Amino acid sequence: MDSKQNIIINVGRQLGSGGRVIAKKLADDFGCGFYDRELLNLAAKESGFNEEFFEENDEKKGFFQSLFHAHAPFVSDNSFYNNKLSQESLFQFQSDAIRKAAENNSCVFVGRCADYVLRDFKNMVSVFITANLDERAKRVAKRYDCTVEEAEKIIERKEGVRSSYYNYYTGKEWGHSSSYDLCINSSLLGIDETEAFIKEFVKRRFRL
Repeated sequence: MDSKQNIIINVGRQLGSGGRVIAKKLADDFGCGFYDRELLNLAAKESGFNEEFFEENDEKKGFFQSLFHAHAPFVSDNSFYNNKLSQESLFQFQSDAIRKAAENNSCVFVGRCADYVLRDFKNMVSVFITANLDERAKRVAKRYDCTVEEAEKIIERKEGVRSSYYNYYTGKEWGHSSSYDLCINSSLLGIDETEAFIKEFVKRRFRL
């Protein structure tokens, strides 16, 4: 895709909604860079912290506090205790990585407040993908090899952390329609048809 036609697609998702799969399909269809956990590696390079540290604190608000429980392997050099890190430093490292990627290429970002970080980008569309709880619980149960009841508890816990992170850093409400350009329930059309619907929406949005 021509650099003048770079597009940014941000995908928020409920756990077990198929959001990551849909986001990857969108990236493939539009020839975009795909950034989910890949952002952790980019942020680690930006900051000098070990990628493992970002993984342990992924999409958790106020995670600077856990720095004080980190061990040496999390830090790439001895300047750790000399750095004047703020509460928002790790979020800022990740935000810088998101902006740098978006400035250079067409991108699909999964979560991590990318819609807020890139709010000033005109060539951006933000989507939130939901699904019925019973369907999400079955997917999560398969992923974690647990019962559906246990999966529902996992969903509640992880989404509590995810929404708290998003709300804390953006001042918006995670999953609320006012925070996105399009909200869609993947249970209604299925994964493939939901992706096709979003794809058409994006094409019309950018007149591709």
